[in-house]
Amino acid sequence: MFDSKQILEWLEEVKDPEIPVLSLVDLGVITRVEFKENKWFVDMTPTFVGCPAMDYMKQDVERVLQEHGIKDFEVRVTLADTWNSDKISEKGRLALKQFGLAPPPGLSTLIDDLSILEHVACPRCNGTHTELRSPFGSTLCRSIHYCHECKEAFEQMKPLGHD
Repeated sequence: MFDSKQILEWLEEVKDPEIPVLSLVDLGVITRVEFKENKWFVDMTPTFVGCPAMDYMKQDVERVLQEHGIKDFEVRVTLADTWNSDKISEKGRLALKQFGLAPPPGLSTLIDDLSILEHVACPRCNGTHTELRSPFGSTLCRSIHYCHECKEAFEQMKPLGHD
């Protein structure tokens, strides 16, 4: 019989379509794996309501479960457990940086102004002489920054806090 830990290991195969080095598990999108009433339930929480990739990611999760012999399951997209950027694992934060995206800062304290977005460490050179160029990046969850040390533009995954 399978256990939740084994299924989470299998779901490491499912990558974010926009950041293919980051699994949905490390991104914190997979919020629950449980077995009840002879059926597996996998809950997924989108990083943003209306995320256009959720259907694709859900199909990928279903495919991985089927490939590993899970026959009776339900993959649910839910907003019951709100996603926030603190759900990204340390492994996920490192993967973001290696991909060239600055990971969002931890949100254990209240963010009261945009300064947290303005001074982001560059994922390429670790320089801190950076500036926010635009709060709007290539997707809703990213902002654009410029590093004055290595003279490169980069994106940061925006912090998203608890509700």
